[in-house]
This record gives sequence, C-alpha cells and structure tokens, in this order.
Amino acid sequence: MTIPLLSNTLPRLGLVSTATLTTVLFKRGFRNVFLQEVRPLNPATARMVGLAFTLRYIPAREDLDGLDAFDDPAHPQRVAVETCPAGHVLVMDSRGDATAASSGNILVTRLMRRGVAGVVTDGGFRDSPEIAAMPFPAFHQRPSAPTNLIRHHAIDINLPIACGGVSVYPGDVLVGDAEGVVCIPRHIADDVAREAYVQTIYETWVEERIGAGDSLIGTYPLIDPERREAYATWKAAHADRWPLAHD
Repeated sequence: MTIPLLSNTLPRLGLVSTATLTTVLFKRGFRNVFLQEVRPLNPATARMVGLAFTLRYIPAREDLDGLDAFDDPAHPQRVAVETCPAGHVLVMDSRGDATAASSGNILVTRLMRRGVAGVVTDGGFRDSPEIAAMPFPAFHQRPSAPTNLIRHHAIDINLPIACGGVSVYPGDVLVGDAEGVVCIPRHIADDVAREAYVQTIYETWVEERIGAGDSLIGTYPLIDPERREAYATWKAAHADRWPLAHD
C-alpha cells in the first residue's frame, strides 16, 4: 500500500538543502542517503523534488544488445521513459559504470516534455552538453558518449535498486540541488520535510547573525537563552517568508 504524503511535504522539500536533509536523516539513524558520485549536469537547474521511479541495468551481453534491440517497443529503457509518471524522478541503476551512457538527450527531452521531475543515474549521460542546457534537473557521474548497449542491458522497471551506493525504493522521495541527490524513505518523508523546513528557517537566521559578526557560541547550536529569544522574535517578524511552517 502506498503511503500518502501530506500536501506540504514536497513543497517543503523544494525549499531545503540536501545538506540540511542529511543532518535531519542522520538524527533518525539514516547515514547512507546521499548518492555518491552523482552530480548535477547544470547546478543552476539542479533543484529537484519527486517520487522515485526506477530502472535497473545489468551488464550488456553481445547476443542481446545490438542496435536492433531498440526495434522492440517493449525495450525496458524506452518503456521506463514512456511510463515514468509526471512529477516522479527516473532513477537508473547503472552499477556506477559510466563507461557507456545510461541515456541521452533525446530520451531526457522526452522525460522533460512528459512532466517528469528529473532524471538520475550513477552512470553517465551522452549528449551531456545538450542535457546541461535544458531547464531540467539531471544528475550523473560524468559524461559518457558511447551508447548504453555497449555496457548496459535494461532489465527491471520500478523495483528496488541501488544508485550511487544508496538503496532506492519506488515511491521514495528524491531531493536534488547543486550538491547532489538525497533519497528519503517514503514512510518518514512527512516528518523529515517538516523538521528540515523548520531547520532551514533557523539556519537562515543563523546565516544572518554570523554574517553580521555574531559568534557561533550560543547561536549555532542555539543554546544561549537570550539568543533563543532573539530568534523567536525574528521568526515571528518574518512569518510571511515561511508560509509552510505549519501543517
């Protein structure tokens, strides 16, 4: 059974950083949530929030993965691109192998036009300059011009996978920014989003205070009673900046 998310959860996650999220998740015992060696092609278009829709690759085999493999309309890579729901993130398990592409700009363009929220692989994209120029969140390990058939055989759609060393289950929440991608287990996404949003409000105040010359001591973490009062006053005065602070 799919766990429904609160209406504020995805909007909140769209306003917090992956750095903040990793801390909030660590407080809940989750250490392995940040996808390793997975970077945005364009940091300016890296902000991404969506539910995971997965595709798994195994190593290619010469008798199965010739160019004629794409003649089959049921080819799993093509099916994944055509069925990934709008608002979801297509996450591809490429076994960390970027010696051949996981996808290219034509397929990524199709995802973008279908309203998909983003695309992630721990392999590489071909046509990476074109993908980087799109107004679309895309994350990979590094550019890779060779076609995917040289190294990758698409096999499973929307089953649990590994990507960047992290377990990703269909329906988990993926959040991306200029630093990378975090995977949030769906069953804790509401609570994580709520806490991360509140933490972001606090960190905004801290950045203002440290920028103004205040000391870290007593401010970060907020253990000084007078500074706690100052923060509460500031937060009340800027409530209009944080419309998602309450469910």
